[in-house]
Amino acid sequence: MTRINRVKREVIRYIFLFIGSIIAAVGLEIFLVPNNIIDGGVIGISIIASYLTGVPLSVYIIVLNLPFLIFGYKQIGKTFVFSSLFAIISLSFWVSVFHPIPGLTNDILLAAVFGGIVLGIGVGLIIRNSGSLDGTEMVAIVFNKRTSFSVGEIVMFFNLFILSSAGLVFGWDRAMYSLLAYFIAFKVIDVTIEGLNEEKAAIIVSDNSYEIAEAILARLGRGVTFLEGKGGFSKEPKTIIYSVITRLEIAKLKAIVYEIDENAFLTINDVFDVMGGKQKKRAIH
Repeated sequence: MTRINRVKREVIRYIFLFIGSIIAAVGLEIFLVPNNIIDGGVIGISIIASYLTGVPLSVYIIVLNLPFLIFGYKQIGKTFVFSSLFAIISLSFWVSVFHPIPGLTNDILLAAVFGGIVLGIGVGLIIRNSGSLDGTEMVAIVFNKRTSFSVGEIVMFFNLFILSSAGLVFGWDRAMYSLLAYFIAFKVIDVTIEGLNEEKAAIIVSDNSYEIAEAILARLGRGVTFLEGKGGFSKEPKTIIYSVITRLEIAKLKAIVYEIDENAFLTINDVFDVMGGKQKKRAIH
């Protein structure tokens, strides 16, 4: 990759970090904060601290994240930390801009649902472009390397404590709405990162591999790759088919495979990013 292309790629990445922070700020200040609904992580702590002290939320978002950023710089690396710092500063700015604007709704359920959706889109864009708004994630990444707990489990532990604290400050009904908003945001983050049209990787082991491959090419228009393998029991060589399809093509692929070989072994797995190559081909490669 040339220097110009690298610079262009970095500029685009920071633009998406900036856009993500704007969207996240809308979710917070237009939906969640006016209705005393919090998010998890440092943002959730910041909302509670701002409510109790009267200090602007934008200040706490930066101040409370700084120790985690310093910790992350030493333990994880500067690229991720600099991206996160940019996103956090941008979020803090836009939170202060949107703060004087009245909330869009006083209906707590609507605020939780739409706040979670909007916040999830913003955070998802930031994570997709190698950033983070939550310093606790950096701690979770480090602890994940040193313990048997996953990053998700460690973050969930932090968030359960934070959301429980919301019950003591705002009331338990707000804590339950906060949990709803957090769950919605969590799911929307996944969709934003992975996309709605998830690709699937199919692996097919059959004695009729070439015939199946030709049928996939002719009837699905999907490219295939042959992998050479060996049966664990029979020790005989096997030609394995690898192909990437959409989830809408799964049923048709199964029909093609088992129409040709009812004893074929077929596995289908999620694929979240497909880069390079040609997915539509007319010749076996």
